[in-house]
Amino acid sequence: MSGINRRDTLRIGLGVALGAALPLRAGFAQAPQDHGAGGAVESHGISAFGDLKYPADFKHFSYVDPNAPKGGLFSHISPTRQFNQSFLTFNSLNSYILKGDAAQGMETTFATLMVSSGDEPDAMYGLAARAVRISPDGLTYRFLMRLEAKFHDGTPLTAHDVAFTLNLLKEKGHPIIRQLMRDVTSAEADDAMTLTVRFAEKRGRDVPLFVAGMPIFSKAYYSVKNFEESTLDVPLGSGGYKVGRFESNRYIEYDRVKDWWGADLPVTRGMYNFDTLRYEYYRDRDVAFEGFTGRNYLFREEFTSRIWATRYDFPAIRDGRVKRDVLPDHTPSGAQGWFFNTRRDKFKNPKLREALISAFDFEWTNKTIMYGSYDRTHSVFQNSDMMAVGKPSPEEIALLEPFRGKVPDEVFGDPFVPPVSDGSGNDRNLLRAAVQLLREAGYTVRDEVDPAVSPGLWDRMLMTVGLKAQITRRVLRDASGRPLTIEFLNDEPSFQPHHMPFIKNLATLGIDATLRVVDPVQMRARRDDFDFDIMIERFSFSSTPGDGMRSYFASQAAAIKGSNNLAGIADPAIDALIDKIIGAQTRVELTAACKALDRVFRAGRYWIPQWNKASHWFAYWDVFGRPPEKPRYNRGVPATWWYDAEKAAKLGRTG
Repeated sequence: MSGINRRDTLRIGLGVALGAALPLRAGFAQAPQDHGAGGAVESHGISAFGDLKYPADFKHFSYVDPNAPKGGLFSHISPTRQFNQSFLTFNSLNSYILKGDAAQGMETTFATLMVSSGDEPDAMYGLAARAVRISPDGLTYRFLMRLEAKFHDGTPLTAHDVAFTLNLLKEKGHPIIRQLMRDVTSAEADDAMTLTVRFAEKRGRDVPLFVAGMPIFSKAYYSVKNFEESTLDVPLGSGGYKVGRFESNRYIEYDRVKDWWGADLPVTRGMYNFDTLRYEYYRDRDVAFEGFTGRNYLFREEFTSRIWATRYDFPAIRDGRVKRDVLPDHTPSGAQGWFFNTRRDKFKNPKLREALISAFDFEWTNKTIMYGSYDRTHSVFQNSDMMAVGKPSPEEIALLEPFRGKVPDEVFGDPFVPPVSDGSGNDRNLLRAAVQLLREAGYTVRDEVDPAVSPGLWDRMLMTVGLKAQITRRVLRDASGRPLTIEFLNDEPSFQPHHMPFIKNLATLGIDATLRVVDPVQMRARRDDFDFDIMIERFSFSSTPGDGMRSYFASQAAAIKGSNNLAGIADPAIDALIDKIIGAQTRVELTAACKALDRVFRAGRYWIPQWNKASHWFAYWDVFGRPPEKPRYNRGVPATWWYDAEKAAKLGRTG
């Protein structure tokens, strides 16, 4: 039924999509020039590997229509979230702390120093900052502020506000933010128009990019407000939108700031086109689909293969009022799967984890439940050149050699690939292989009397030929005699069809597995506290991964509440390879380091890989205009689309 899980963080070239490295200067689209003491170089943009597509005098991004009309409504169920935002509910408008479930889209209300280009892997160009001066060692960035930048109440947005914000987030922000800002040693305002940010000597390559993409808060506003409070009070913003109407847990609207100071800058021209952005919340995917057919919202990215294959035949589709598109996704597909919580003793043995991988029949699930729409995921860098394939290259061997004998031998051969089943849903060969792995892990399987059967009934049943099997069950026990029980945790009932055949196969192995569906608030709390056995997560990295990977794979993150290291990975080899990724001076070095890490991660059996597809499924009521091409590295929706009043008038309110 379901396709790709929506648990994906916002792609802004930051956060998960952050890269990192040893000190590197920003990239330049034209010859760098000396601008002051110490040989600091001034640039209108920054990137990880010294490349910018757009020159200093560019007028707009090439993937936008600079003359796009303004107006109208864009309403949807958002497929992305960041930090403490939730897909299914919200009870807070503070999306930069751990506490609470924040509304999606709050980032649209805050300006940032710079913004990402959608057709470059990691380049950023000035928004609230008109330029940046970078020291030769790459450790000091001086951002030069725009005089016209203002908050929504008309007060100036200055370097003092930015310095206040960065220090506040470094000290009290969401754990992921704090972790990614650990290489920021200081943020100070030299004056109202100059912000100086200093970085640690071996700072991450893209830590300056992360800093440049952070929201800017009003120092005056938070002098009387508690930043650490989960609240529905509307914060003072400075972005292209501000909070409009909302009803907690149901919807939130953002209204375009008509006289926004940044509306005609090169980085925003042709964007911020809708008067209103509306985010809808539904607890059930089927109900959400019915809402779309009833035109309760206008745009839908489909994530449920059953619905895509069978339900898009309603009248508005047939008469052309609703359009469908399949657009390519050129970004790495990333990782989606069931992640083991290896903090728990029962999941510490990798042979046990591999046995569970063998018990999942992807081929049957894809064919029977998902209409053959997906490919099996193997790697956290799926569908990119960073994914390990075949034997390691000499460059990968050089990175892996120091860990020989400390990592599984398979790391030096072909990377682990989940087994392919016969598609029956009960592949006996794979289940036998799982049993062998369980034995090697120290488990034994035996038939035992079902505890629900009373002793008296057991005695009577033994007298009846052929009924013994009806009152016994297979039980898998460890060396201490403890049965293996597993709880799958989820907050979406639509994933039940994917779990139940898997749970049935686990029962064949003697494993007592159950699915528990909880409400979104409890799900968030249990995820942040690592209070689960196995849960589904999806994440993806940009084409320039780096420092953000620490939150997912580093030993330190395994102990940080609210981090993305769900599996509890604490492997010195992985830590060292992350450092190699961070230290890569070229994309060739970065790619080799990512492949090496991929091999070690896959050898660890930290997850049961699920599925992916390298495309977007879109459906929308035909009231929109859009540029001919979408940006390569994001969907371009709603950023580059606009409301077409002529189409809307023809469509009317029928259907």
